[in-house]
Amino acid sequence: MSHDARTTATPALRIIPREQHVISRKNISKAALRVLYRLNEAGYQAYLVGGAVRDLLLGGHPKDFDVATNATPDEVKKLFRNSRLIGRRFRLAHVVYGPEIIEVATFRGTGEEEGDGDRHIVDGRIVRDNVWGSIEEDAIRRDFRVNALYYDISDFSVRDYVGGMQDVENRVLHLIGDPATRYREDPVRMLRAVRLAAKLNFRIDAAAAAPFDELGPLLADAAPARLFDESLKLFLAGHGLKSFHMLEQTGLLKYMFPATARALKRGDEALRALVEQGLANTDARVAEGKSVTPAFLFAVLLWGEVRDLAHTWITKGVEPNAAWERAATHVVAEQCQRVAIPRRFTLTMEEIWALQPRFEQVQRKRVFRLMAHPRFRAAFDFLLLRAAESPSIRELGQWWEHAQQLPHETLAAALAGSSAAPGGSAEPALPKPRKRRRRKPASKAGKSDPA
Repeated sequence: MSHDARTTATPALRIIPREQHVISRKNISKAALRVLYRLNEAGYQAYLVGGAVRDLLLGGHPKDFDVATNATPDEVKKLFRNSRLIGRRFRLAHVVYGPEIIEVATFRGTGEEEGDGDRHIVDGRIVRDNVWGSIEEDAIRRDFRVNALYYDISDFSVRDYVGGMQDVENRVLHLIGDPATRYREDPVRMLRAVRLAAKLNFRIDAAAAAPFDELGPLLADAAPARLFDESLKLFLAGHGLKSFHMLEQTGLLKYMFPATARALKRGDEALRALVEQGLANTDARVAEGKSVTPAFLFAVLLWGEVRDLAHTWITKGVEPNAAWERAATHVVAEQCQRVAIPRRFTLTMEEIWALQPRFEQVQRKRVFRLMAHPRFRAAFDFLLLRAAESPSIRELGQWWEHAQQLPHETLAAALAGSSAAPGGSAEPALPKPRKRRRRKPASKAGKSDPA
């Protein structure tokens, strides 16, 4: 951290005694308590730190528990036989208790004195950071004030060096130090600010949000694989819709999902409805403990650009199946330059998109062939999300929903135009959905228009 950033975050310790906070050891995992007590009994300082302390103070139930200590990684390794050292940029220990891993990190120093440890900065970004320090230095090296709170196992107090407790009470996110400097050190901190604010229902302090416009382009230099991980945390952790809105409001969406930002900028309200409903459905599934897949959500986010490109190519005479395939390939290739979506997900996305025009083909053989497709269910759910596009798409969704509820023989008879069902019972013929008119392609299909 620069000298300016450090002086704006001078530590001033506030100790919140046990009777003045809500953290109880019964809400801390037994594995984390074992690590804390053992370090403390061996003569080391040991604190629960970061998101677990923050969430416990907010009445939540953390899944992960991190420990900060003045013991070095090698000293931790000697103390815990069930531990392993990991990390290159910053060495730390993982102490393993069955399925649970407790991350134990040595207090980080600022590393500003010559010869002080092993710290290397390139173009303002930290690439190696094995510098040990005091708890005060560790506190000001953290990103947000709410993440720099320490629960002391020796007396069950909370130690606050940078005003994190006040931010928890005021439900606001402040960066520690100069925001522009901190974002240049690690541009992904901008996304972390959005994600934390969405998750905690906090607001981002104006000073912390101010550099987004200027420094947002730095996200293009972040590793695409890391941005994929951040995307999962933003959209698949139960607060995806709020994260999406905040990415739009802060102007960061276009650096993560440029095709999505372009399509929404064209003012397509049906697309906005699809994206928002898709995110809301995902949040609901997470809340119910159901599985969610990145493939479906990324298919939702990128649909507008794929659809518009396919229609543009079709109007230029490209065969429809080839147009859809080419549009999907083009949009996925562009997106993966920003966010490295693994191939196992992009294949599913491309299948979901390719099946959409096939829902309009309600001839007998094609209906049964489509129903037998391994991606039918995901593609059908996607079709239902598209209901806002037009009344004919909504009717199409209703037709396929009804078709799936009919016995095979009844559906076959209905598709053949017969109302007689097997066994002498009579079922009404299944009315075929109306042909929908092709929507005109958007006047601008973005910079990805075909040549």
